Amino acid sequence: MLTLEKFEEASEIVKKVAIETKLLYSEYFSEQTGNKVYLKPENMQMTGAYKIRGAYYKISTLSEEERSKGLITASAGNHAQGVAYAAKAFGVKAVIVMPTTTPLMKVNRTKSYGAEVVLYGDVYDEACAHAYELAEKNGYTFIHPFDDLAVATGQGTIAMEIVKELPLVDYILVPIGGGGLSTGVSTLAKMLNPNIKVIGVEPAGANCMEVSLKNGKVTTLPTVNTIADGTAVKTPGEKIFPYIRKNLDGIITVSDDELIVAFLDIVENHKMVVENSGLLTVAALNHMDVKGKKIVSILSGGNMDIITMSSVVQFGLIQRDRIFTVSVLLPDKPGELVKIAELIAKEQGNVIKLDHNQFVSTNRNVGVELRITMEAFGTEHKNRIVDHLKEAGYRPKLVKIMM
Repeated sequence: MLTLEKFEEASEIVKKVAIETKLLYSEYFSEQTGNKVYLKPENMQMTGAYKIRGAYYKISTLSEEERSKGLITASAGNHAQGVAYAAKAFGVKAVIVMPTTTPLMKVNRTKSYGAEVVLYGDVYDEACAHAYELAEKNGYTFIHPFDDLAVATGQGTIAMEIVKELPLVDYILVPIGGGGLSTGVSTLAKMLNPNIKVIGVEPAGANCMEVSLKNGKVTTLPTVNTIADGTAVKTPGEKIFPYIRKNLDGIITVSDDELIVAFLDIVENHKMVVENSGLLTVAALNHMDVKGKKIVSILSGGNMDIITMSSVVQFGLIQRDRIFTVSVLLPDKPGELVKIAELIAKEQGNVIKLDHNQFVSTNRNVGVELRITMEAFGTEHKNRIVDHLKEAGYRPKLVKIMM
């Protein structure tokens, strides 16, 4: 059972390893949404995510015998680091099974805490099945990342901190993968104040909880497809599902494109790195049909590798028309390239790439193709540059940028 006494106990125990992350008021998101938006930066935890709370509390409830057998879990990264760090604190062995698609940074961080890492399967569910096999074979004690009431209790300590700091909070937005975090947060929030609305947020390509709630039972998705790797779960937890049905007030799903924009917003306005799963609640702010409410967005983690970060930034700039490509036809004679460059410079466009194709037509005097990739300040500036090219007699065509 999830009880107030257990939540209070967990709140004291997790203080040994978890930072009490203070709410950050976001002037930017507040202005954008017409609400008072606060960020709960769990990306600032020692392990880069909230998972240390549930992992440490769960391990604290085990007997010496259970711990001495060694611990095993499956995780896409954040729970892995939480268990590895907690196991090290308790001085016990930890084996972590991670999907082969796990970002390298999460794998290396997990190893750095002394855990043995096994890479298996393409998604979390496959890694989890393998972890159960290893647990049975070697007698390890399995620590489930979300379908465990003790783990959910540890995660729920986030709600204790939120309500303590912002007693009159109206909405708490919480990311959902398998459902452990949303179970703990929604259950404790309702215990502390039944008027608090807790909304779960899932990636549209991995909405296992939304589908399960609609079906009235735990449902497995045939596939998952999302850049939010930390929440790419096919099947939500069986043990925690009744608590979700009772305490969660709704679910919002967001697209990967929205997560990309949210990443830029957080970096530019709050100077923080938040991983895609942690950005679910930020992207969901635009889906909230309320005004003047106090809303807390839980930023669940910040473990993002540099390659993914670079890709997200580039796609984000393209989505916001900060980078775009146009194609124009030019006569193949000296000076034409200079004319184009001067027109773009006059409108303060910054050319970053040129592709000159002389073979677009058999008659080079009629035209060669020039593709220009450039930086702009946004959509309005981009449109001004394109209009300026049209006025000069060119026929610019916008071209999809190939990354």
